[in-house]
Amino acid sequence: MSKAPCYVTTPIYYVNDQPHVGHAYTTVTTDFLARWHRSDGHDTWFLTGTDEHGEKVNNAAAGAGEDTQAFVDRVSGRFRDAWQALDISQDDFIRTTEERHKRVVRAILQRIYDAGDVYFGEYEGLYSVGQERYVGEDELVDGKLPEDRDPPVLRREANWFFRMEKYREWLREFLEANPGWIHPAGYRSEMLGLLREPVGDLSISRPRDRLPWGIGLPWDDSHVAYVWCDALINYVSALGYPDDPRYHTFWPRTWHLIGKDILRQHAMFWPTMLRSAGLPLPQRILVGGYLSGSDGRKMSKSLDNVLDPFELAHRYGTDAVRYYLLRIFPYGNDGSAGEAGLVERYNADLANDLGNLVSRSLTLVNRHLGGAIGAQRPGPAEREVQQHAGGLAGAVRSSIARMRLNGALEEIMQFVRRLNRYFNDQQPWALAKDPQARERLETVLYTAVEGLRIAAVLLEPAMPVKTAALLSALGLQPQSVRDGARWGLTPPGTRVAANPPALFPRIDVGGRPRNAKPAAQRSEPKPAEPPQSIPPKPMHEEPAVNDDNLITFDEFGRVDLRVAEVLTAERVPKTDRLLQLGIRIGDEERTVVAGIAAWYEAEQMVGRKIIVVANLKPAKLRGIVSQGMLLAAEDDDGNLALLEVPRDTASGAKVK
Repeated sequence: MSKAPCYVTTPIYYVNDQPHVGHAYTTVTTDFLARWHRSDGHDTWFLTGTDEHGEKVNNAAAGAGEDTQAFVDRVSGRFRDAWQALDISQDDFIRTTEERHKRVVRAILQRIYDAGDVYFGEYEGLYSVGQERYVGEDELVDGKLPEDRDPPVLRREANWFFRMEKYREWLREFLEANPGWIHPAGYRSEMLGLLREPVGDLSISRPRDRLPWGIGLPWDDSHVAYVWCDALINYVSALGYPDDPRYHTFWPRTWHLIGKDILRQHAMFWPTMLRSAGLPLPQRILVGGYLSGSDGRKMSKSLDNVLDPFELAHRYGTDAVRYYLLRIFPYGNDGSAGEAGLVERYNADLANDLGNLVSRSLTLVNRHLGGAIGAQRPGPAEREVQQHAGGLAGAVRSSIARMRLNGALEEIMQFVRRLNRYFNDQQPWALAKDPQARERLETVLYTAVEGLRIAAVLLEPAMPVKTAALLSALGLQPQSVRDGARWGLTPPGTRVAANPPALFPRIDVGGRPRNAKPAAQRSEPKPAEPPQSIPPKPMHEEPAVNDDNLITFDEFGRVDLRVAEVLTAERVPKTDRLLQLGIRIGDEERTVVAGIAAWYEAEQMVGRKIIVVANLKPAKLRGIVSQGMLLAAEDDDGNLALLEVPRDTASGAKVK
């Protein structure tokens, strides 16, 4: 059965400035969706591009002392170069100065005019040059829009107007009947609130004698199209509307990814224009939040908290930046981002969990199996790993459909951690010393390598370069989710790389990847083996202790350790590390604030059974009263793992 087509779009970016982290965040997210759907068997089209008309662009060109066309050519080229640097896989890059776009703009505006929805009138009001639209007093904060640097100007002008108010009730009813059309739901509520009151009509032209840089109206060439009536139409002009088969294939399955600053344009201007022109609406409007600096404040050069994704890609590699942008917080939320957070996430997920397992597994295959994968003879432990792997693609697919992209990556990383636990429990380095355990060694290493293959297949949309290198190190070719997410596809006898590169060398705090030896040269991990060169102490010899560190049984008995069930979880705003958890201990519900956000996503915490110190004096953290403390284990590299109990353990059970 063929899968539904998928059409994903970024906003087309204004060319009055160069690409920045906000552009990169939205574009990497859209690229992830495009790569995932292609890999999962969907016929997919991915559009990005640049918005090159309007007063703001015209002013920027004048300020730069350049001809406007030369200016937009130069800046648009920067966006192309930026997306190449981040391995963006767009199928098309549209520019609104292209004739193919202008032709469709004129055709659709003519349809709106022919429908009787356009009239000529005069208007006086506050006009935001930054947002290129008239604004209401109720939108202003301290005299200007929050996203603008300058206050709006009072402008009186005769323009052509679109009867947007005519479609207000229809749009309100549509949003009420289609709760998933705008994601996250809070933005839908915002739009419904706006639509309860009159929205007025929309000025859709500017006099050419004031603004010559634009597309002339087909019925009045003395006026050019308002930039948003021009720009929004790119989504269909790029598909060759109305006759190109791509339009008929992809337009019914459109996902627009936008920033929340352009919600009104996409969720009010665009659907009412489409309704008037007799065109179907896109399938979904997906609204991203704002990125602030790691200090929680708006990114600013003067505050030295600007995250430059292109500089970081040069320093740490493109895939590290892509992974971090997808992983930092749920799509749709506001959140903070910084270089320290990137290094922390990279070391925890990629260097420690994934990279370390790759190195250990391939070292043992080369050292003890002659570099070739053996056959698998699965037992109970292997069948548990296989069962987890069998449901992994479905869990990731479900998270992506709900736009929980960071949750999708967490599903994959949980599986990688499961592989690490399996590897440590089975101790293949010990099996290698027993000639009678050859078959068991082959099974354990097959399980590790096959699990890594599946993880690589599912991680490819986030990290296309590193996953290709990982599959190559495993002796395998690139594979799609559709064909490669099933267990058991690595043929026995597959030869792994003899000297595989360190795919994810750990990054020191100073920002430099550690120089790592090739995996085959590294010492074999020995976490469970006592050093053979040091004889055990005589049984009568007591270990040296520091009495200052000892507590009595009575003192320890005062600590009340209880099993708690996590009911709710959310990030604490403006922090990188804190989660606010709602927990139940027996019949009592409490709030606990825990510094675990670098290792656990909020949505992955719900339902876990954890251990808490239940009789700790409450403390206030970031204004939240925390009523307990979680127990966790931390290794020498700073990796943290919660102490958990089986999920059928009763909430409130005492830990002894």
